[in-house]
Amino acid sequence: METATTSRAPLLSDSQRLAWLRLIRSENVGPHTFRELLNHFGSAQAALDALPELFRRGGKKTYRLFSLHKAEKELASLYKIGARLVALGEPAYPPLLRHIDAPPPLLAIRARDPLQQELTGTQKTIAIIGARNCSVAGAKFAGKLAADLSSHGFTIISGLARGIDGAAHSAALKAGTIAAFAGGIDHVYPKENHELFTKMLHANGAAISEMPIGRSPRAQDFPRRNRLISGMSLGVILIEAAEKSGSLHTARYALEQNREILAVPGSPLDPRSVGANKLIKQGAALIQSAEDVLEIMEPKISMPLLLHPGVEEPTHIWPQISNSRASENTALSDAKEQDRQAILDALSGTPVDQDELLRFTGVSLQTLQLILLEIELAGRLERHKPNKLSLINNIDK
Repeated sequence: METATTSRAPLLSDSQRLAWLRLIRSENVGPHTFRELLNHFGSAQAALDALPELFRRGGKKTYRLFSLHKAEKELASLYKIGARLVALGEPAYPPLLRHIDAPPPLLAIRARDPLQQELTGTQKTIAIIGARNCSVAGAKFAGKLAADLSSHGFTIISGLARGIDGAAHSAALKAGTIAAFAGGIDHVYPKENHELFTKMLHANGAAISEMPIGRSPRAQDFPRRNRLISGMSLGVILIEAAEKSGSLHTARYALEQNREILAVPGSPLDPRSVGANKLIKQGAALIQSAEDVLEIMEPKISMPLLLHPGVEEPTHIWPQISNSRASENTALSDAKEQDRQAILDALSGTPVDQDELLRFTGVSLQTLQLILLEIELAGRLERHKPNKLSLINNIDK
């Protein structure tokens, strides 16, 4: 686990922050692609300058770059509601989140005092999640657990959903609690929890989101939200999770991120308890009180965070290479067409390990990474854990 003396990247300048925002908001650029672009070109602005040519080489004839005007407007809108964008490596970026696979380069954080962000900077964070249509007993237990853990110095994070999430947030108001949003940081969902969220902000709580401000949450955004909840936590506690609930998706992310999974047992006759009971059978820690949680979690607070196999050690200090190195990378970016075709021929709808692809094609690692970037930006590449790739045949003509 990092300590206060760990070296971190300096704060981004205003122009760098705008370039980072433009890059991550451009078409087909996700957290992994963002990192690969920065590693290759050395800066977000250099990557932005290269994007049109990369799109063309990947076979994409139409593409969307996020404009400087839109980036400036998004930052201004965030500041207006008391939020800001924090970059990976900056002091306010949640420390545990840096250890997940492809962490979001930029995270919107909204709090009463956006200059402090003490909550999101803590490593002693635990998630409490569960059924939206929870029982009275489930909500009561979630509240008691959240209050007890808060009194022992844990920050509670959840998804501000109905049921278990809301009960946990409400009970942790005094100590401060964090809500992860599926949509923009200004979109409280569901609307019925708007009053609760207002209370959270007034009580030194916080909200986080990697989505653009103004964006309404969509179904496909909730898994990304769940990944943030588990990624910011030392462990995830499930209370009344049905067999196919979103809470189980969060538990799956927790497993991939090497986080502790804890579950509250329920009646085998209650369908809301099927998922949590199944997790216990599969090895999740069974808990019935805050003391059970403390016994499991307290020893882990000072332990180094072990990464899940296949997840690379994250880059905490993003590269800022010299002009000569940038020129070298630009020259090297002119991959041969025969190499590009060899990689395309080797890929298929069946996932293949990247190291196997490297050996099979015989190209250099840098050439492979660049061509994979081109294909991914064109929307033709799908990544699978831990390090596999497959081809998507929906090229934009």
